[in-house]
Amino acid sequence: MRKLLFQSLVQMPLTEAAPSADDKALAELGASLARVTRRRLGRSLSIREVDAGSCNGCELEIQALGNAYYDLERFGLRFVASPRHADVLLVTGPVTKNMRMALERTYNATPDPKWVIAAGDCALDGGCFAGSYAVVGGVSAVVPVDLHIPGCPPPPIAILRGLLALLEKVSAG
Repeated sequence: MRKLLFQSLVQMPLTEAAPSADDKALAELGASLARVTRRRLGRSLSIREVDAGSCNGCELEIQALGNAYYDLERFGLRFVASPRHADVLLVTGPVTKNMRMALERTYNATPDPKWVIAAGDCALDGGCFAGSYAVVGGVSAVVPVDLHIPGCPPPPIAILRGLLALLEKVSAG
């Protein structure tokens, strides 16, 4: 026990470096996102995150959007607890058989106009869980998907870029 205690005092903690995203680039991306959101909706964008059976890697990256570095709220985006208040459903993970009905009910409870984003490789086609007896498949097997954000897991900046791409696509079309 003493040996472990001594090692913990001498050895530096193992941590990852901070994200290398340029603060100016992030601010420009956020300003573009806020501008397009206001133009399209006239208000902030409300997001309901749904975990359809993931390993929680994507959720960790989504939660990072709320930290002091990314600060999603400053761009006029917010997460909501109810699908009745949401504009976007951000779905992660492969859809499991247990979550199929819950995802369908969440989709049906979201008012129009609504958009669905499948975040992560598992949400596209089931990822490494594809073919499992417990998995229905990707999100598009249950509800229509408007945008897919690739990655395992996708970094927070890619999620922001995906939201901007969705809003620009919707505004143009």
